Amino acid sequence: MIAVTGANGQLGQLVLKALQAKTPEETIVGLVRQQKNEEVVTSLGVEARHADYNQPATVRDALIGVTKLLLISSSEVGSRASQHKAVINAAKDSGVELLVYTSLLRADTSPMILAQEHKETEQMIKDSGIQAVILRNGWYTENYTQGAATAVATGAVVGAAGEGRLNTASRVDYAEAAAVVLTTQGHAGKTYELAGDEAYTLADFAAEIARQSGKPVQYQNQSKESYLEFLTTVAGLPQPFAEILADSDACAAEGALADSSKTLSKLIDRPATSLAESISASL
Repeated sequence: MIAVTGANGQLGQLVLKALQAKTPEETIVGLVRQQKNEEVVTSLGVEARHADYNQPATVRDALIGVTKLLLISSSEVGSRASQHKAVINAAKDSGVELLVYTSLLRADTSPMILAQEHKETEQMIKDSGIQAVILRNGWYTENYTQGAATAVATGAVVGAAGEGRLNTASRVDYAEAAAVVLTTQGHAGKTYELAGDEAYTLADFAAEIARQSGKPVQYQNQSKESYLEFLTTVAGLPQPFAEILADSDACAAEGALADSSKTLSKLIDRPATSLAESISASL
């Protein structure tokens, strides 16, 4: 039995679909933190179970009979470590044999604010003694392409990544990698640094949007501080979230999101989704 946390989320749903293509769906369980979201999972033909990180007993109950668990990192930045700890402890108590965790690219050395809780979680998994696989996912291409239509409308892609090279991949790519690890042998104890095959800058990203849309789009590089102000005042993002995005872009300028290993495409046995394909899908 394979269980997936955050199964109703964007990545979680894609993992369930990828698993269905590789193993009988009756051996798949989708864990959701709020019972109202169970329908999202059951509509995919997968059993849903309630597992609230803040109620450890529900997590232990949800893991009954589960041998492999994919812990998709919580979306609540700042609370991730404690929430992940609840899942790890429940997995140990329930006899889970393999724990797979979605971490961050080079989490152990990354300067990004986001890396700290991933690093803490990796250590907790190691300390638990459970056989594990760490999937250090790079940036989702969707983090940028979700703003493609706005870029066409305004004529600008705004960021603070300078000329930093980005090796991003789509959620579908990362979901397939998780499904491969969960359904094939030989991965226990490994850490995979996962990123897209193609390196590009945000100027390249803007140029590709312009090419596909036929509209003039240029990249406007800003300082970390100016970009933070843009995110809060123009984009209307909450300050804590905006700070994370500004920090991530600034770190990307120094190469934090670049990776030329092509480990992801090797793992899924196909090229990672190209930037052009992702922009096309978004537009």
